[in-house]
Amino acid sequence: DATNETVYLTFVDGQTGTQGLETDSGLTYNPSTNVLTTTASQAQYADLAEVYAADDEYEVGTIVKLGGDAEITQTVNANDADVFGVISESPAYLMNSHAEGLPVALSGRISVKVLGPVVKGQRIVSSDTPGVGVAVSNSEISNILTIVGRALESNDNQDTKLIECAVGKL
Repeated sequence: DATNETVYLTFVDGQTGTQGLETDSGLTYNPSTNVLTTTASQAQYADLAEVYAADDEYEVGTIVKLGGDAEITQTVNANDADVFGVISESPAYLMNSHAEGLPVALSGRISVKVLGPVVKGQRIVSSDTPGVGVAVSNSEISNILTIVGRALESNDNQDTKLIECAVGKL
């Protein structure tokens, strides 16, 4: 139905048997605009992401920048000021969900590939290892644009691993 009107979604109050119908005036839908409206929401995951065409298939946690043969490519230089986001596994909110490409977390809590030890609170920047970051001290930040985010956990492992980070220019 494409009528420009507000309709109220209907729910049932149980999983089986005879059920009573219920509605909530705080949750509405307009079929002509395809807009679902509510006053509050919550998500199981914690990042805001958008789908971008990628020049290759990248693993979750890969640090990307705009460029390459498509819209995004993995970073390849240390302290890359062109960092754009991180490949997300399960975005809380995904924009352009029907586009072809990979979900890039632009903000929020996400796992990031990090090489070497990291201390909770350290800022993460790209490294010379493609798509992988490193933890740096504040004195090592020469350009705020190089920041991928901040580590939310510590890890002494010297190898590349996924570290939970708050992504953004924090």
